[in-house]
Amino acid sequence: MIELLSQAAFWLFIIVTVGSAVVVVFHKRVIYSAFALLFTFFGVAGLYVFLAADFLAASQVLIYVGGILTLIIFGVFVTAKIYTMTIPQQTHQRFLALIPVLVIAGVLMYVLFTADWKVIDHPNQPTTARLGKLLLTTYLVPFEVASVLLLAALIGAMRLARPREEDHEQ
Repeated sequence: MIELLSQAAFWLFIIVTVGSAVVVVFHKRVIYSAFALLFTFFGVAGLYVFLAADFLAASQVLIYVGGILTLIIFGVFVTAKIYTMTIPQQTHQRFLALIPVLVIAGVLMYVLFTADWKVIDHPNQPTTARLGKLLLTTYLVPFEVASVLLLAALIGAMRLARPREEDHEQ
């Protein structure tokens, strides 16, 4: 019974994720696309839970739903009259675009059904414990290098965003 409920919840998350992603891509109103993105992000977080990636699921909800999507929706609301704006659907050569889509879908289906997927029943410890242990032992130097690079990028972005002194004089 629990297995059946688990499979039903899994397929519900798949349907919600794919369905709302289709709405994001094809809806003409920007605000509806932004709200559909909310359900897409929640669906992806639910799928992370099924993969026993609890840290990724929590990060997905906190970072993408809590931060980025909130900024997108805030930006849509602040921008004048964007909630009534429609996006023109000028797509040329749709059938030509189907060729790479079908090729990529075929390759993905082939990999999906022929790969030897390794499955674990239940991880011994939460993924955050394993991730923390790896980040502070094996991958400490790359982790610190990435943090210094991100700090440098942040300082560079602040420097570029700062108004120049010539702009103040005029």
